[in-house]
Amino acid sequence: MNQHLKRSLLGVLIGGMAGLGATSSLMAQTGIAAPEDPAMKIYRAAATKVNDLVHTKLDVRFDYPKRYLYGKAWITLKPHFYATDSLILDAKGMDIHEVAIVKGGKNSPLKYSYDSLQLHIKLDKNYQATESYNIYISYTAKPNELKVKGSAAITDAKGLYFINPDGTEPNKPTQIWTQGETESSSVWFPTIDKTNQKCTEEISMTVPKKYVTLSNGKLVSQKTNPDGTRTDTWKMDLPHSPYLFMMAVGEYAIVKDTWKGKEVSYYLEKPFEKYAKNIFGNTPEMLTFYSNILGYEYPWVKYSQITGRDYVSGAMENTTATLHGEFMQKTDRELLDNNNYNESVIAHELFHHWFGDLATAKSWSNLTVNESFADYSEYLWLEHKYGRDAADEHGYEAAMSYLSMVQYSGDKNLVRFYYRDREDMFDQVTYQKGGRILHMLRNAVGDSAFFKSLNVYLKANAFKATEAHQLRLAFEEVTGRDMNWFFNQWYFGQGFPELDISYKYSGNKVTVFIQQLQKADKVWQLPLAIDIYSGGKKERHNVTVSNRVDSFTFNFSTKPDLINVDAEKVILSKKDDHRDFSTYVYQYAHAPLYMDRRIAIEAAAEAQGNNPEAVKLLIQATKDKYHGLRTLAAGSLNLKLPAVKAAALPVLTEMAKQDPSSLTKAAAIKQLGELKDPQYATLFEAATKDPSYGVEAAGIEALAELDLDKAYGIAKQLEKDTKGKLVGAIASIYARKGNPADISFVATKFDETSGQDKLNAAFDYLGFLAKVNNTEAVQRGVDQVKAMTVQFNNGQVNTYISNWLQEIARKKDMDATAVTGKDSDGLKQQAAYMRKASDSIRAAANKE
Repeated sequence: MNQHLKRSLLGVLIGGMAGLGATSSLMAQTGIAAPEDPAMKIYRAAATKVNDLVHTKLDVRFDYPKRYLYGKAWITLKPHFYATDSLILDAKGMDIHEVAIVKGGKNSPLKYSYDSLQLHIKLDKNYQATESYNIYISYTAKPNELKVKGSAAITDAKGLYFINPDGTEPNKPTQIWTQGETESSSVWFPTIDKTNQKCTEEISMTVPKKYVTLSNGKLVSQKTNPDGTRTDTWKMDLPHSPYLFMMAVGEYAIVKDTWKGKEVSYYLEKPFEKYAKNIFGNTPEMLTFYSNILGYEYPWVKYSQITGRDYVSGAMENTTATLHGEFMQKTDRELLDNNNYNESVIAHELFHHWFGDLATAKSWSNLTVNESFADYSEYLWLEHKYGRDAADEHGYEAAMSYLSMVQYSGDKNLVRFYYRDREDMFDQVTYQKGGRILHMLRNAVGDSAFFKSLNVYLKANAFKATEAHQLRLAFEEVTGRDMNWFFNQWYFGQGFPELDISYKYSGNKVTVFIQQLQKADKVWQLPLAIDIYSGGKKERHNVTVSNRVDSFTFNFSTKPDLINVDAEKVILSKKDDHRDFSTYVYQYAHAPLYMDRRIAIEAAAEAQGNNPEAVKLLIQATKDKYHGLRTLAAGSLNLKLPAVKAAALPVLTEMAKQDPSSLTKAAAIKQLGELKDPQYATLFEAATKDPSYGVEAAGIEALAELDLDKAYGIAKQLEKDTKGKLVGAIASIYARKGNPADISFVATKFDETSGQDKLNAAFDYLGFLAKVNNTEAVQRGVDQVKAMTVQFNNGQVNTYISNWLQEIARKKDMDATAVTGKDSDGLKQQAAYMRKASDSIRAAANKE
């Protein structure tokens, strides 16, 4: 499962609201479960295995008008160890028509009871662990009539989704897709819906013949029926967990690829067929790369990827058939601003086919062995394909996402046996922190041992349910070391170290003091490298921090230019490093890593007001080899300072015209735009013709500061091809222009957005409504956003939206005091409408 998109929803919310000026106090009102919550006292053990799934065979057809699935299931099981005469299957919200035991090709009815969630079946005899049996069930699945809730990462849990089934929604295809994680597969077929169950599978889907289908495994037959339908049968010969079962149906283009004789295919809506290779084309290389580093070749029969409209998460690693949200469908223009984002999602889901699909977390408490690995796989792919700078930037952003979560909602254990709801496990601890922990583990044991340990782990746990202790044992087997110290502090504990670093020079010796300042009693054991740069040479010292205060003394013949603590920049921590600015100048020029240079740029940004060397460093960094650091440097320049402005303008102008990165180019244009200098009008207007939507957005926003009417005219011309950041830029211009006729553009763009991308669009829309004094438009917009909260059906999302509506309402009330007459009355009416909507959304959130 990919948390939209490489972040959990909480990260999206914090980022979106911070961008709109939301306050910390507002963001803190999240409805986090209180410590005394009774649910937090329940030990979340792995599910007890009474019966084991062996094989599941399904025959399904769909009733589009009713949003029903008519299903027949043949489920082969056997007792796990102890003899049993009963079976409990998860079956949520179904009509059960028949339950029978199948013997000799005949069905014999069985007694059962059903409470709408579980099917309790009395078997025909007492079965031993050596005996298997086959259950037949005829049923109707009614997902739209089931009341369920989602999570921060998975915003709905109906299991089976009919998208535009009546064809009444314009510009939206008719599709069916499933989402099994966490325990929603049992909405569309009876099963034991637990991660520690695995079985083989066969699914036959009967659909109108104009549609294509996709499921797990291989398409083994297609039969055309007299009634204009077709029955496709997909077969999965290797066992996997029920939450990974999937179906998808729709009018898709299928673009074929191959890898070592296995089918690799990409299912997209037909307008995106020509972009398929640009979107997914690196998949075969990923298959080779991951197979090689793991020493374990991709084990499944094929690999397909498909997109789904209105998808309830980022992406899902259904075995051999990953489902992506429609965000994955991007044109070449959109991909210019994507910064390898789609590829990270593709990498994440593919890596799950080893970590999650092959070796599967035995319980949600151990979700780290699925999701932390998938998160870290993004780093591994970026490192392999685009270099360590790109990977380290990705890792830094992930760490910041985790630290932001801690600030607003507190920390949690990585392996967590106490939680309010299993959906809560899908957070920045499991994903982003878990990925950074694996990076530290890799550094602690070395690359060779790290990847060999993963190989040992996979081979030992293939097609089984597993947990973090088994990962530890694999590392101990390979390294010959006891690894409890690492796993106890990072896997079975919470928090992170806060380090204060200082230096003392005495004669020809330097002592490095590292003090742990975290408030918790926990003292961290941290193996790290200290690089000492002296006399033009670098000397590395590997040390271990293990006390509240540690000191390390080193000799030198020439006073060091730089002492670089945590030289590999791997420790997940907060650091306060007490050293002179001159060391940062040296660090930028000589220390090689992305984080070395980033830290130096950030130090220069703080010092640029009174230190000419800081200005020089920032100017130098605008020519950094990595576009992410060029972008950071450009955005860090304070052009209100005359010395900075004089040095920066030629560089920024050149970047705005010619930088090969659209992200960097846009950052430079934004900086120049804040000057509101007419000499750049031609440059800004030229940017509105750039292939990148992001550059166009920066150009038109900058132009609007000089000539709103001209920018407005260009915006009208750009409406016909507007995506990404350009939508928000045009909306901002329309809000300033105040033409009621333009409001429909913003409303329509919001309507066109679906899936979790709609959340980001909601914040843009609310920012627009905050600036507009048009009561009818504001009320319509509030209604649209309110409808979105119903779609997301997530208490955390709804709480944030509610809080932000209250914030805008307060602003409109304040604005009303500055005007009179109808303008004032309108603003007050808008504020009241927002407060009413906020209260309604909050009430719904509190029911979650």
